[in-house]
Amino acid sequence: MTDDRRTTDDHGHDVIHPLHVAIVTVSTSRAAEVDPDDPGGDTIQECFEDEGHEVVERVLVRDDYAAIRTAVRGLVARRDVDVVLTTGGTGVTADDVSPEATSSLFERELPGFGELFRSLSWDEVGTRAMSSRATAGIAVDTPVFCLPGSTNACRTACEKLIVPEAPHLAGLATSHRAGTTEQTLADYDDE
Repeated sequence: MTDDRRTTDDHGHDVIHPLHVAIVTVSTSRAAEVDPDDPGGDTIQECFEDEGHEVVERVLVRDDYAAIRTAVRGLVARRDVDVVLTTGGTGVTADDVSPEATSSLFERELPGFGELFRSLSWDEVGTRAMSSRATAGIAVDTPVFCLPGSTNACRTACEKLIVPEAPHLAGLATSHRAGTTEQTLADYDDE
């Protein structure tokens, strides 16, 4: 990341703006289609672009632990990606494994995201909010957010929580390397 996007906020904390965003859509049925419709991914992209950020990568994977983990791991290793969002696979069916696949990469969890998201979801879907396993954390100095697949959930999470806070989170997560040489995934490899 170049330092020309790094600034500070009113409290002197590092902020990155505009963000370079990667989106991973998790859906076995969509991954099997030739020209898949991706309303969750489209909603996330719209929310970020409306605030001047740039989506630099979109990936579509099936509901599979290894496929999700591999996609997210590859994205957080890239220095041109500031934040990664997944959409889909956060429910309670047997193939909903996005939280497990991504959290296995987290160096630090952000439990407040899931708590706040479910609280906001309560207003929209009532008790069904408890079935969402939306989560977030930091992996290789990159904020990663796991969202449900519904457009309403993606819009709520992005507009009310992620887009306003992600520039700050990305700045804080990378502040230790500001002005240093690029680091590689091997510097962080946990395997």
